Amino acid sequence: MKLFALFLLLAAAPALAQRAAPDQIVTRNGPLTIQPIAHGTLVLSWNKRTIYVDPTGGAAAFAGLPAPDLILITDIHGDHLDPKTLAALPANRAVLVVPEAVADQLPADFKPRVAVLANGGQLDTLGLRIRAVPMYNLPETPDARHPKGRGNGYVLSLGGQNIYLSGDTEDIAEMRALRGIDVAFVCMNLPYTMDINQAASAVLAFQPRIVYPYHYRGQGGLSDVAAFKKLVEAGNPKIEVRQRDWYPAPAK
Repeated sequence: MKLFALFLLLAAAPALAQRAAPDQIVTRNGPLTIQPIAHGTLVLSWNKRTIYVDPTGGAAAFAGLPAPDLILITDIHGDHLDPKTLAALPANRAVLVVPEAVADQLPADFKPRVAVLANGGQLDTLGLRIRAVPMYNLPETPDARHPKGRGNGYVLSLGGQNIYLSGDTEDIAEMRALRGIDVAFVCMNLPYTMDINQAASAVLAFQPRIVYPYHYRGQGGLSDVAAFKKLVEAGNPKIEVRQRDWYPAPAK
C-alpha cells in the first residue's frame, strides 16, 4: 500500500511542479487560498470548502488538491467545459453551478447535482453566495463567439469578500458597473475576449481591490500582462495587480 501511494505521488510530481504558487486573501472566516492551474482554470479553498473553476487538464492538473465541494463552469467551450476532466475528478459529491447551455451538454450522471443559473440568478450554498453575471462579446452579433446570455461570469461572496470571475467577456457595461469587488479575475486574450487596454479600462471603472490577469493566451500568443499592470497602476495605484504564471513550461 505504501509503495502504491509513493507511485501516485511520483506520478503526480510533473503536474505539481508546473503549478504557480498559491496566494491567500484574508476573510472573516479564515484565509481564501487561490491556486492557479492554467489559463481560465483555478481552485479556491476557503472555510474547509474547495471550489474548482472551469476544471480542465485532466485529473493530473489537480493532483494533491482536495476534492471539490463546488464546481463552477462559465461556458461551453473546451477550455471551460471539459467532460473528460469532470469524469476523471473525485467530484461525485460536488455541486455544479452552470449556465443552461453547459447543463445541456453535461453527461447524465452529473445532472442530479447541477444547479442552473441564468445571468442575474443567485444561489446560496456551502456558506457562500454565488451570483451569475453576464459575459459576452461586443458588438452583440448572432455569430459572436460568446453571445449574451449563454455563459456566466460569477461573483462569489464569502467571508466578507466579493470575488469576481469574468469568464470570457469584453469590457461590457455590466462588468464596468460592478461595485464592491475585492478580488477580480479578468480575461484578456484576442480575438476571443478583449485586449489589455479594454481590460484595464474596465478594471479602472469597477475598481477591485486586487486583480489577477488570467485567461490571457490568444491566437497571437500571450497577452502583455506586464503592460496591463502598468496601465492599471497608472490609472489607480490603489488597485493591486497580481501577476501569476498561468502558462508554465512543461516539467522536465
